[in-house]
Amino acid sequence: MKKVVLVTGGSSGIGKAISLFLQEKKYTVYGTSRNPSNYPDSTIPLLALDVQNQDSINLAVKELIQKEGQLDILINNAGVGITGPMEETPIDEVKNAMETNFYGPLRVLQAVLPQMRAQKSGRVINITSIAGYMGLPYRGIYSASKGALEIATEAYRMECAHLNIHFSNVAPGDFATNIAAGRFHAAVVPGSDYEEGYTHTLKLIDEHVDDGSDPVEVANKIYEILQLKNPGIHYKVGSFLQKFSIVLKKILPEKQYESMLKKHYGL
Repeated sequence: MKKVVLVTGGSSGIGKAISLFLQEKKYTVYGTSRNPSNYPDSTIPLLALDVQNQDSINLAVKELIQKEGQLDILINNAGVGITGPMEETPIDEVKNAMETNFYGPLRVLQAVLPQMRAQKSGRVINITSIAGYMGLPYRGIYSASKGALEIATEAYRMECAHLNIHFSNVAPGDFATNIAAGRFHAAVVPGSDYEEGYTHTLKLIDEHVDDGSDPVEVANKIYEILQLKNPGIHYKVGSFLQKFSIVLKKILPEKQYESMLKKHYGL
């Protein structure tokens, strides 16, 4: 039986890798973009969708269902990066990150869940981040937005279990994508108490992305999860050290873990 998949933010990066991989596995895949016309060569059908606009979301989901008659899998992938000292990051940019990374997936779910409930089946995979498991220096807003989605998914999962709708999180580490190009960077303020630490951290962040693995690893993990009858809640995809950092947070004393992070970032 065909399975119809909606991947938000499917025009580039991890979302594109997921879309192409699942298409190769014979899923019927639709991606989304705020401006599909910017991707005329896309081999994945792209629906116009802005996760900050409920009307846009509703129209895209309606169009998909009219075309396919079903919607079996939602992969909430659309997101934005943001860096900056907590004190110096403009609140409007904080709101924008939360609107995209947290409220955005919730809006998409409000449009998709009625169809899944009517079908009495569905799969939802929310793309979060390993950064969502800890408050990272100069990435605190990003960590908070992804951590919020991790926790919300746990609640959705319990509430929708009796409806045969399964929820999971997939938390990637650093992967070689174009996320750095679209990330909001709060300005480095000369003479600021945060100037040295923030400048050093920005350099590390960009190096980690440049040295990241192929995002097809995330796509493969999602495919594996979709083969499971009863998938788990939390999945991590990344280097050994990135995944092990979550384990260390659970077992190390808080101050020791904090010191380890500060040392890693040269703070």
